[in-house]
Amino acid sequence: MIFDRVFLFGLSWRVAGLVGTCTAAAALVALRGYHAATLVIACVALGFLASLWRYVQRTNLEVARFVDALTYADFSASFGHKHEGFGFEQLGGAMNAAVEQLREQRSRTSDANRTLAALVDEVPTPLFSVDADGQVELLNKAARRMFSLFPVIRSTDLAAYGERFANDAVSAPAGERHTTQMLLDETPQTATLSVTEVRQPGQDPLRLIAVQPIQGELDHVEMMAWRDLVRVLTHEIMNSVTPITSLARTAADVIGEVQSTDPRVADARAAIETVARRADGVMHFVQTYRQISRAPPLRRQQVLVAPLIDELRRLFTADWPPEAVSLSGRVDPSGLEMFADPDLIAQVLINLMRNAAEAAVEHAATPSVSVNVHRNRHGRTVIEVSDNGAGVPLDRIDEIFLPFFTTKTGGTGVGLSLARQIVLAHGGSLGLSANGPGGATFRLVC
Repeated sequence: MIFDRVFLFGLSWRVAGLVGTCTAAAALVALRGYHAATLVIACVALGFLASLWRYVQRTNLEVARFVDALTYADFSASFGHKHEGFGFEQLGGAMNAAVEQLREQRSRTSDANRTLAALVDEVPTPLFSVDADGQVELLNKAARRMFSLFPVIRSTDLAAYGERFANDAVSAPAGERHTTQMLLDETPQTATLSVTEVRQPGQDPLRLIAVQPIQGELDHVEMMAWRDLVRVLTHEIMNSVTPITSLARTAADVIGEVQSTDPRVADARAAIETVARRADGVMHFVQTYRQISRAPPLRRQQVLVAPLIDELRRLFTADWPPEAVSLSGRVDPSGLEMFADPDLIAQVLINLMRNAAEAAVEHAATPSVSVNVHRNRHGRTVIEVSDNGAGVPLDRIDEIFLPFFTTKTGGTGVGLSLARQIVLAHGGSLGLSANGPGGATFRLVC
């Protein structure tokens, strides 16, 4: 570097001058009689010493200022000035170049960090972190939207979105994808957690957690699987039962024309007619279940909810008058609208209301059903149908929407499964939860 040569040159001639003048002064003192010359040379030596001291001290001060600027990240500091000589112009230039390079590097790093933060903020998957002290930081917009209903500052606050979810967030092993249950849109939902631990020197590990709700995908896959299964089963059953039905009916007609007093003929006629009736019953049963395998077509439109609920209330009271079942509820706000197929949604709701009435009548002394509608924080319509019946056992809640599953005598197990298919076709969800000390609440989010 130029500074190295200039600095060494300046240091060398000052040291050489100091040594030379000291040597000359010592020689004159030994010769005696050259007092004036000795004094002059001694002054010159002092001048060299002062110059050397100033040269080294100024360099040290500049280096100290440079180190302080680096220590406190003061990249606005400048060093050296022109026309100062002594090599400080070169020293200051080198220091200023280093500071400028660090300033540019810091600016590039800051820009990269801002870009990375913006990218993380726009990631559609909710991301949050939990430190060793249980502090939670929501890292992007998706996380802030997901956890907007209840504020989340510490890991214990996550319990508002499900106890299992809160426990898994702090205890699920890192490096694995973990399935959990959480409460979203006022409905239990299945989600996956991807946990990563970040370790920094001298700090406790930080847990980075990505949450991915997958309930919609699971529901879709489940419905498709059931449709395929029902389609295959009904096809095979109908292929097998159709000829049996035809032959049994033909045999019943033929033997019905036989005139005989033999009791065995009468028994055969009764047996064949029984087979024919049962075959017809099986065909009707299969035809009923075939509707599960067909996805309902949607004709969506903007629907005023209050008039729809009023119409359903009139249909309900035709079967369940007020003296038999008390029906209550409200729509908030009164002008609430939803984008849906009104006929299919009405089919779902009247089915839920009738199920609620049947459950309440069988269990409660004063049966009651309520239908409440509101808009949630995401702008989606939530319709809750509640009753004061016996409720659904916790171990049966996951089965209640399965095709063919029913807890009612004479039930087909089609209604709730078909209702769920209709809601899923709308991109919504249909869930069940306990209703206080007794009863149940079906919650439709659409």
